[in-house]
Amino acid sequence: MNDDLKQLFASEVKVGLSAYPKRLSSKWFYNAKGDELFVQIMNLPEYYLTKCEEEIFSQQTEALVDILVKDLGAFDLYELGAGDGTKTMHLLSALRHHSFTYRPIDISANAISNLEKRVAESIPQVHTEGLQGEYFEVLSQISSERPKVILFMGSNIGNMLDDKANAFLLKLSVVMKSGDRLLLGVDLKKDPEIILPAYNDSKGITSEFNLNLLDRINHDLGANFNREEFRHTPHYDEERGVAYSYITSLTDQKVKIKAINSEYHFAEGEKIFTEVSRKYDDQALDVITDRTSLKLVEKLYDSRRYFCDAIFEKA
Repeated sequence: MNDDLKQLFASEVKVGLSAYPKRLSSKWFYNAKGDELFVQIMNLPEYYLTKCEEEIFSQQTEALVDILVKDLGAFDLYELGAGDGTKTMHLLSALRHHSFTYRPIDISANAISNLEKRVAESIPQVHTEGLQGEYFEVLSQISSERPKVILFMGSNIGNMLDDKANAFLLKLSVVMKSGDRLLLGVDLKKDPEIILPAYNDSKGITSEFNLNLLDRINHDLGANFNREEFRHTPHYDEERGVAYSYITSLTDQKVKIKAINSEYHFAEGEKIFTEVSRKYDDQALDVITDRTSLKLVEKLYDSRRYFCDAIFEKA
């Protein structure tokens, strides 16, 4: 972690743990271990999201290419929160004879490095220029004169509640030019018995993924969190269509963090809010794209209609 990112991490941890209720941003899940754990999560039988979107990308590749890059000429392909790029590889392979630069964006330097190597080895025809940083910071770097295709997959937009998601898409639409395209992956509302296990798997990998955030604070910021005294506790609000993740203190305890010269009290049963995962229907999708100048072009679904890749064009 570079100094600027470490300073941002420290600042956000200080603000989040000083708030009531306490909170930590899910973007900090992704260090080298977090990246590895999330790959394991994506392969779990309970975690349907990745499998559903990969089905779309692998079985409807020609439709994706036709909708996303038709009549664009040379273009730049941005991917926000690229991760390991498994799903995107299907699209990149289909685009390998087109004139474009692939610009994956991720907060994890490890993820960017691994993805650049993967693309170079598997599809050497594709020129890749990775960008590390937060979505909102990196958006300011999207200034190419060439047409843009932007991928925001995995229902990552669902990690923001509707007002923040709408603000994000408003800002994104500002840096887009007329004719630029956006693919927005969204998880759809469905039976809670399908949704909740995706965030509370039987092997405990999701729990390890969440609690690794405490390990990261220990390692990077000199804290003394005792992992054994905290538990991953997810919850799904069916009425709102939102899954919540928390880290809950099992005892009354204090934690010191050297990098910010602070000590925090945790009551027994007190929760640290870490993540939301919004589930969508047409109405919810309309809410987050309101006033954005993004015109819906097409929706592609997996065979079970659990997931949707909605494609928009800047008007």
